[in-house]
Amino acid sequence: MAVALIVAAGRGERLGASGPKAFVAVAGRPLLAWAVEAALAARGVQDVVVAVPPGTDDAALRDALGDRAGAVAAVEGGAARSHSVRHALAAAPAGDGRVVVHDAARPVAAPALFERTIAALDDADAAIAAAPVTDTVKEAGEDRAVLRTLDRSRLWAVQTPQAFRRPALERALAAPDEVLASATDDAWLVERSGGRVVVVEAPHENLKVTTPVDLRVAELLLAQRAG
Repeated sequence: MAVALIVAAGRGERLGASGPKAFVAVAGRPLLAWAVEAALAARGVQDVVVAVPPGTDDAALRDALGDRAGAVAAVEGGAARSHSVRHALAAAPAGDGRVVVHDAARPVAAPALFERTIAALDDADAAIAAAPVTDTVKEAGEDRAVLRTLDRSRLWAVQTPQAFRRPALERALAAPDEVLASATDDAWLVERSGGRVVVVEAPHENLKVTTPVDLRVAELLLAQRAG
């Protein structure tokens, strides 16, 4: 069985939100509610732990999750994303051998994507949702001069959920705080510690809500799914 860790401690400054990003509504529900619902609906997920912004009280969580609030455990997030994951993992039940980490800011992720990333752990230490890169990607120097054009056939835009064998993630998160602070995703930490990471193809529509435009696109996608 697996535990899902939902990272929901972001401040949402680029979104222009007056409060934490995870509590911003999209298609009638907070971002966090969509993420929790998908995790709970995924086969094989037994427990859900949410890393929330410091100072979040039980009433705010109940308002966001409704009757699902009783199905999750909440812990205070850390200074950076991977610190929040470490806090959430420490609060997860010991019996869960697999861990799937998901950003609350990706409300369009379907339960089946959680299931596919978890299943891909059969021959890997980590399995990450990712979409093939379709744009031409160029590397440039500090002066903005192009150094090279990268082969996009080998490039993937990384998303969440990301699934891990629990011992591999625990080893990766034991890195010093400054290393965790520099990590943009937890899979990099597993790569850094020598683990095998594989990609699981995911739709480009599994976007991360960062700006008001992203929020509007997510709303349209969720409305289309409901319709």
